[in-house]
Amino acid sequence: MAVLGIEGDRSTAATKVAAALRNAFNPTTLVALLLAAVLVFLVANPLFQLVKDSFTNARDHSFTFANYVTAFGRPRYVQALINSMELGAVAALFASIIAVPLAWGVSRTDMPGRGFVHVMVLASFLIPPFVGAIGWILLGGPNAGWINKAWMAITGAPSGPFNIFTFWGLALVTALYSFPLIYVFTKSALDLISTEMEEAAAILGAGPAQTTFRVTLPLALPAILGSVFLVFLEVLGLYGTPALIAIPAGFNVVTTQLAAFFENPVRVEVAAAFSMPMVGITIALLWVQRRLLARKSYVTVGGKGGHREPMALGAFRWGLFAYAMAIAGLSVFMPLFIILQTAFSKAWALPMSATNFTFHNFREVLFDQLTVRQALFNTFQYAIITATICTFLGFAVAYISQRKLLPYSHLLASITLAPFAVPGIVLAICFYAAYAPPPFALYGLGALVVIAFVTRFLPIAFTNSNSAIQGLHPELEEAVRIAGGNQARALWLVVVPILKKSLFGSWLLIFIIGTRELSTAMFLSGPQTRVVSVLTLELSEQGSYEMLSAISVLLLAVTGIVTLIGAAVLGRDFMLRRN
Repeated sequence: MAVLGIEGDRSTAATKVAAALRNAFNPTTLVALLLAAVLVFLVANPLFQLVKDSFTNARDHSFTFANYVTAFGRPRYVQALINSMELGAVAALFASIIAVPLAWGVSRTDMPGRGFVHVMVLASFLIPPFVGAIGWILLGGPNAGWINKAWMAITGAPSGPFNIFTFWGLALVTALYSFPLIYVFTKSALDLISTEMEEAAAILGAGPAQTTFRVTLPLALPAILGSVFLVFLEVLGLYGTPALIAIPAGFNVVTTQLAAFFENPVRVEVAAAFSMPMVGITIALLWVQRRLLARKSYVTVGGKGGHREPMALGAFRWGLFAYAMAIAGLSVFMPLFIILQTAFSKAWALPMSATNFTFHNFREVLFDQLTVRQALFNTFQYAIITATICTFLGFAVAYISQRKLLPYSHLLASITLAPFAVPGIVLAICFYAAYAPPPFALYGLGALVVIAFVTRFLPIAFTNSNSAIQGLHPELEEAVRIAGGNQARALWLVVVPILKKSLFGSWLLIFIIGTRELSTAMFLSGPQTRVVSVLTLELSEQGSYEMLSAISVLLLAVTGIVTLIGAAVLGRDFMLRRN
């Protein structure tokens, strides 16, 4: 009996071992482990290298605090950090002043042309910030800017009133291409608020202004403040616009100072130390933003989503529409007009005429300049590859996390979202530190640019897929398994077909954002792997605004066509939808 008991225990143990081996080597587990390894390569290792290098002596690789002493030991470096904080605060304030009235007008009022205003916000989002900055340099330059030239021609004044090369000019231009983020958060919050409370306030004698400031906006306040924090963080990590405006204006910000650390000799250890406050500020503000958006005391509940009627503004609705058109003029019409004119000009500073009109700039960009053609090809190639990889990885991680296919699968989601807390320029330093030196030696190769892009935009794909999978009931997949199918078959036959539009939307969004990325590409691309955004800065330094404008027109044309395709397939809001 004892022998039989021992043999039974052995048999049970062998069965458990066999079951454990089957579980360990089933396809789902292997895919999850592969994803974990990919995420470590994409996210965890570069972040670790950034922190490690900030405490590493460049000569003997010993531990040191000297990098922090160097990074913050000069008043000029500290002033760059202060300038960035001030710029972020002012630009976020300007963006709020622009976005909140527009979101309120489109979502809650009878303002005319609400659909057109919404499209204009989408258009301002599509314009890359560096392209908008170039447009405003051509418009608001102190000497040759068209606004100042027109002023001097009309008034006879010796100089114009506007100078884009100032702190306030930089803050305004930055806000003009950051406000769509606040707009979409605010509009999303306002769309969810029932008008019943506003009607109750009106019954009690409150006018439209009093109702808006005492009822409507307080209900949306957490979303507004959360989006303001995001704009602040976006401005903190912005490189293109400050490089085009702040450097000629003679003042430094964090991103331009980080770029200076990459000039010969490259001081990546000092750059890593100097970037640490940005990472800390980002993490802190993202935590505050998450807490604000989680506030339940600001939520109202109404039957079937609540009753909604647009607020009647009377004659004031035309004033609000005029304000919206003024913003559209500043952010879309005026910059695009001057860029289009410059693209077809022999000399941008001269008035458009038959003698100044030319197609030469486009011919040179498309046929004569190999460097430009290579940059255009790289831009779209990297964007396509990045969008494809991000869409696949984001969906895979979201599915494993939502369906809890593995213990601690939520950790995969946390690692995937980690790049949200790292500004793009800091992320570039992470990848330079991790993969530029041997044994990888990827610096200057397109592979490093793509890897960095994938890491930067992976949270977007994950967030979109996660939201879509949450709305898909698992009973549909269980039905396939009951009929004899496995997890992979259920995924292929049920989940992917149902979510194909959502996945396509993620792909389109990441492709469009990838074509305009600058902060990450600036420090990782080489002569053969530069993209349009990097080439734009080089041409701006050379004063080649005619060719630069032609490149910008081509870039905007491609992204515009892609956006129209997305709007036709997915609806016009796919670019401005908060998940």
